[in-house]
Amino acid sequence: MQIQSKLPNVGTTIFTVMSGLASELNAVNLGQGFPDYNMNEELISLVNEAMQKGFNQYVPMQGYMPLRESIAEKISFLYSANVNAQTQITITPGGTYAIYTALTTVLQPGDEVIVFEPAYDSYIPNIEVNGAVPVLIDLKFPDYSIDWEKVKQKITARTRMIMLNSPHNPTGAVLRESDINELRKIVKDTNIIIVSDEVYEHLIFDNIPHQSILRYPDLMERSFVCFSFGKVYHCTGWKLGYCVTSPELMVEFRKVHQFNCFSCNSPAQVGLASFLKNKESYLSLPAFMQKKRDYFQELMKETKFTPLPSYGSYFQIYKYDQISDESDKDFAIRITKEYGVATIPVSAFYQSGADNKAVRFCFAKKEETLKLAVERLMKIK
Repeated sequence: MQIQSKLPNVGTTIFTVMSGLASELNAVNLGQGFPDYNMNEELISLVNEAMQKGFNQYVPMQGYMPLRESIAEKISFLYSANVNAQTQITITPGGTYAIYTALTTVLQPGDEVIVFEPAYDSYIPNIEVNGAVPVLIDLKFPDYSIDWEKVKQKITARTRMIMLNSPHNPTGAVLRESDINELRKIVKDTNIIIVSDEVYEHLIFDNIPHQSILRYPDLMERSFVCFSFGKVYHCTGWKLGYCVTSPELMVEFRKVHQFNCFSCNSPAQVGLASFLKNKESYLSLPAFMQKKRDYFQELMKETKFTPLPSYGSYFQIYKYDQISDESDKDFAIRITKEYGVATIPVSAFYQSGADNKAVRFCFAKKEETLKLAVERLMKIK
């Protein structure tokens, strides 16, 4: 039986390829974005307690109400935004799902969506499977900032959405207040919707404030803001996140959600509802991850790699132009095979395959993992 593929240009992702290679060769995997250390014991205990108390059946489609209330309290505390837990927050099976559902809620065939590259790999397939058209704009290398003049030039009558991601995967760049001011000017008096991927919300460094769309009421009313518990609490296998938007947009979001997932992991939601009440559970996260970034950076000074700044996320990009003129994919595969360290070539995050001779490292690892990896990277000639 034959079908017409909705994603004819999509094959096995580079993440699967590199992780498979790392596993096959027993290489240190600094490619895929997941921690190799244990998550918070208190949160594990709270989820276990919820299971023991019988919270093992469906919760409402919108999510466990005490969790949504805890999220609303956190948003008020962090961003001085009043969000209604009943009508504006939906719990989802991960941040990627929230992004997909937001796109599917709005997009019609022929709509245009502005995407900044390098981009998280799900964005463009999510757009295309809905019959819409990704309009690609390269971030400025090497700081990966947005050229807002290019954005203005790309806006057309068919522009329906703008995709944002801060802290940014794969680059670790972050939006600044000046970026938000430019965005506000562009979308004012338009019907453009924003999808803001903020899954690394708490993993932001150097005392830089996170410019969440939730801070700005005029942007919030036209935005789907997507988050991940898995990324910030080091439990990526839980696949649990949430989306925040206006009451009007949430009505439509839930129409799609209820027939796709309906309800997410119940005991995890119950545990998180209590865990979020402790502000230190998220206020301590920036320093925790910055310590790992700084440790990795210090180790990497002994290699021939050149760092690009990382202000947030799990990741830092390093150039290797002092080592080789190979393509980044060939280089990443070679050092996995010859030196036992897996990375991700940054060209994988571009539709054009743009190659700036750079690879992405994940530093969300135990210190001994990072030390072992860099000991091997120091040997690269």
